[in-house]
Amino acid sequence: MILDYNGFDMIYDRFQEESINYINQGYSVIVSAPTGAGKTVIAEHVISTSLEKKIGVIYTAPIKALSNQKFRDFQGQFQDNIGILTGDVSLNPFAPVLIMTTEILRNKILDEPESLKKYSWVIFDEIHYIDNPERGTVWEESLIFLPKHMNILGLSATIPNIKEFASWIESIHEKPVKTVIEDKRPVPLHFFFQAGNEVVDKIDRLKRVRFTKPARLSSLVHYVRNQEGLPCIYFVFGRRRAEELASELANFSFLNKNEKTQITELYSTLCERFGLKADRTAQDLYQLVQQGIAYHHAGMLPTLKEVIERLFTSRLLKVIFTTETFALGINMPSRSVIFDGLRKFYGRYVRNLKTRDFYQMAGRAGRRGIDTEGFVYSRINLQRIRIDEAKRIIYGPPEEVKSQLNTSYATILNLYEKYKDDLFKIYPLSLHCYQSRKNDQKEALRLIEAKLKLLKDWGHIHEDSLTQKGAFAKTAYGYELILSELYDQQVLEQLDESELGVVAASLVFEPRKNQRLPSSLSKSSRNLKSICEEIYDKIKNKERRFRIYPFSKLPYFHLSTAMEAWLRGTSFDKILRFSDTDEGEVVRYFRMSVQVLREISEAKVASYLLKDKIKETIRVINRDVVDAEKQLREG
Repeated sequence: MILDYNGFDMIYDRFQEESINYINQGYSVIVSAPTGAGKTVIAEHVISTSLEKKIGVIYTAPIKALSNQKFRDFQGQFQDNIGILTGDVSLNPFAPVLIMTTEILRNKILDEPESLKKYSWVIFDEIHYIDNPERGTVWEESLIFLPKHMNILGLSATIPNIKEFASWIESIHEKPVKTVIEDKRPVPLHFFFQAGNEVVDKIDRLKRVRFTKPARLSSLVHYVRNQEGLPCIYFVFGRRRAEELASELANFSFLNKNEKTQITELYSTLCERFGLKADRTAQDLYQLVQQGIAYHHAGMLPTLKEVIERLFTSRLLKVIFTTETFALGINMPSRSVIFDGLRKFYGRYVRNLKTRDFYQMAGRAGRRGIDTEGFVYSRINLQRIRIDEAKRIIYGPPEEVKSQLNTSYATILNLYEKYKDDLFKIYPLSLHCYQSRKNDQKEALRLIEAKLKLLKDWGHIHEDSLTQKGAFAKTAYGYELILSELYDQQVLEQLDESELGVVAASLVFEPRKNQRLPSSLSKSSRNLKSICEEIYDKIKNKERRFRIYPFSKLPYFHLSTAMEAWLRGTSFDKILRFSDTDEGEVVRYFRMSVQVLREISEAKVASYLLKDKIKETIRVINRDVVDAEKQLREG
């Protein structure tokens, strides 16, 4: 019988026991199992046994919200043995169990591998994120360069090509990797479909449904309620849509008198604790919360999102309208899940949902130990999606995990420092090479070679060594070329604390479609914008000449006025007047600015004067609602 960390007997499912037995024998393990199957139990076993043996563990997560939740969960179990490092948060950073984003791990592996000597395990939560077009390359680089002494526990939703994935890891680390597959969910799912104004439990019956009336939300919610399907998570693919649908249900009340009193008191207490009494969105939500309804999306303040999450875990909140990040690892199961549609925005286009994404969200239906089955409702608009496509999404096999390798300039500089031109021998170790055809392999190598040529051409490398410019660029992942040019031209050194904040915000900001610059940028911001755009034109011309794609990101100065006001000490609610960006997004971009500034200050070639100014800029940005550490401490 296996004991848990507190010495109690544990009864494991077959796949959990199989995984734990492999781990106890010293093997690396990749686990593929449905959302909600109980993969976290395996991670907890790695942590508890490692603590007993006095060896370290790193736990990586794809998003900061999940990192924060795991920090709280594990801290409850393992107390002071848990630390967190996410770029904008650093709490107990020398703990034996350290939670971090995968970007932080990749940077440590390349920049300071000696700091990983005391860690024997790395847990990659949501390891299928290696397939993510924007960030998947970070997972791949982390796995390629992971120190040989570290074992891997990979946790994932269903991966059809898990054997291929494990074989690739075995080939580069030259030691066996065990795979454990679980196809069954502990709580089976029952599927329903709404088209027109009817709800059916067989998708083929949709062909016979007449579409004389539009599909009404109220009809579906009545149905779910009558089937005892509450609480319910309603997934939408747009922030405004989440708010509109929640308001559409404002006349419903899902709570009895006693529950209404409880949720009102809890909401008021939490808003008081997190300083949200005066927040406009918190006030707007008050009426909905009293009815047992809420919404949750990235445009809201992180503290308000946390309040809504706590209401949901209290089981008093009965219907929550939310975007898909709510599904990613955050442990918020419900009895039912509703899909507003089966199409979403992927990168630049709206496309039909991937089966893997559908089940990441659908897997929130059915609470283990509470429900005997979970219910999944899909609203189908047959004018936008064909029945055969809906069937593929819901009943088809999940997509295979594919490499998204796109090696950054900073990675190339770090590798060049260690391997010189032998860095080209690294590519054959990649998943991209393992999976690709010859022409794709040639193009990937050409792209790496082109980036190296650009770096040599632009003075980052001279006579087989990194120049000061190159040494600066190697710590600035994602913004290497523009920051190193600002450094080389001695622009960064001359900026004051406010201007450093403005530059950092411009680098991380991504405007929404049709979003415009503030009408009145300060003279200082106009000057910085002119300098950065002139540098960016040079970057783009060089990348075009060397046939490098995608191009580096253009800096956008939409948050300049808000950042300047924030750095003057203006209150958060007042700086929102200077931007049409959602308040939660402003917080996220300010936190990302802090992370960029920290990376700049870690460059060994940066002057003490620049480091001191950055330290002060970070101190002033990182206050009030922006301070992610404060939220974790107070939470």
